[in-house]
Amino acid sequence: MSNILSIITFIPAVAAVILAVFLRGNDPAAQRNAKWLALFATSLTFLVSLLVLKGFDPANTGMQFVEDRPWIMGLHYKMGVDGISVLFVMLTTFLMPITIASCWGVTDRVKDYMIAFLLLETLMLGVFTALDLVLFYLFFEAGLIPMFLIIGIWGGVNRIYASFKFFLYTFLGSVLMLVAMVSMYFVAGTTDIPTLMTYDFASEPMVVAGITVMGGMQTLLFFAFFASFAVKMPMWPVHTWLPDAHVQAPTAGSVVLAAILLKMGGYGFLRFSLPMFPEAAMLWAPLVFWMSAIAIVYTSLVALAQNDMKKLIAYSSVAHMGYVTMGIFTANQQGLDGAIFQMISHGFISGALFLCVGVIYDRMHTREIDAYGGLVNRMPAYALVFLFFTMANVGLPGTSGFIGEFLTLMGIFQVDTVIATIATTGVILSAAYALWLYRRVTLGALVKESLKTISDMTRRERAIFAPLIIMTLLLGIYPKVVTDITGPAVGALVTHVRAAVPLVEAAPVAVTEEQSH
Repeated sequence: MSNILSIITFIPAVAAVILAVFLRGNDPAAQRNAKWLALFATSLTFLVSLLVLKGFDPANTGMQFVEDRPWIMGLHYKMGVDGISVLFVMLTTFLMPITIASCWGVTDRVKDYMIAFLLLETLMLGVFTALDLVLFYLFFEAGLIPMFLIIGIWGGVNRIYASFKFFLYTFLGSVLMLVAMVSMYFVAGTTDIPTLMTYDFASEPMVVAGITVMGGMQTLLFFAFFASFAVKMPMWPVHTWLPDAHVQAPTAGSVVLAAILLKMGGYGFLRFSLPMFPEAAMLWAPLVFWMSAIAIVYTSLVALAQNDMKKLIAYSSVAHMGYVTMGIFTANQQGLDGAIFQMISHGFISGALFLCVGVIYDRMHTREIDAYGGLVNRMPAYALVFLFFTMANVGLPGTSGFIGEFLTLMGIFQVDTVIATIATTGVILSAAYALWLYRRVTLGALVKESLKTISDMTRRERAIFAPLIIMTLLLGIYPKVVTDITGPAVGALVTHVRAAVPLVEAAPVAVTEEQSH
């Protein structure tokens, strides 16, 4: 199907329009219909996306399923996927039905709630499939609006503050990216992303306000894009919006935010920063390494001091994204494979951890760690599921969390052993805060009166966790499911960077083919 990517992208939006136009009222029947329609639309989107995965050829390192149509003012509506983006499409379509299923207890403005998530899915898929700068920017920025509303309307007590902080941080970070995109159009004469990925932007030193900018135009463009993607990840020190957003967001909002939205930053680095500005990316890679290492250690220590479960997991996400940015800017096969793997794995694990918090929050209406203890006595199934994803988050061998961290550490070790050593301490710290959380919440005697009547997970809740458990185990035991798809595309990207920056081989930022195996 020549237009299958458009079909996948806009199925949720069509369902949102149907909900908005044809569904009336807020009675229980209307609420139930809204939930079922949203679940049907997201499930259908996932099923159709399987056709893309089935027809995808990993050996082809170019764009596949390309759609290219004239749009407006000489711009093109162009979509496509390669070995890097196709897995983010699959991650999005896989997680959205699970997210909708977790919303079954919502009773406030259910139709609007479902519309927001359906539109958000369309916009997220658009980011991962867009092959035109303008189209990418529209999807990238428009995705802020549904999440802003989800946090601001259905969030916690301080939801307004958190929603505006989220919006302003991410929007202001993207203003520089827009300026850079306009500059790229005037220099290259096109907004076509595959063309720009091979365009040689001038790298001679430039003088701006009397200051010589090393790397020239590439450095200016690199930092303009970096500002947006670093906030979206988020990287230290622009990460402070994330804990507030997670704490105030409803459970489903936290799942999407951690599992998918954060990955847009990493995807941006892979799609824009490395291929379009390779000289600048390698010139400033040491800065990224140190920012990533600080993020891993600092946010892990901050996580140890938290008493709010969501905030602890949010800081954990920042630490795990530190491994991603390190792996990306190593520009070698192991580092890039590990970064992509870590993002996919983190999507399953972090989403599951926020769902674990949601299960007990729905019963007790508090996220304070001190309010719990001894849940294993009343909720053995919950305790087992929570333990599994806690171990996966720590990076236990046999789970997907281990593979991603191991590959990224292999990649960074080839580039900078000091950074690799610092980053490795994050593995120890993650075990400290994750096990501390689990012990405080589930183990020990059940002494609090309020917990003595708490009920274990329902069938619906167990069904929600089942696919996440399966994927976490599958990727941990058989990582080739991911690496066979990403490997050729990553290899082509490494070759491109190596050709653009010959000194990379001596750094060594890139490794030889023999070393990569």
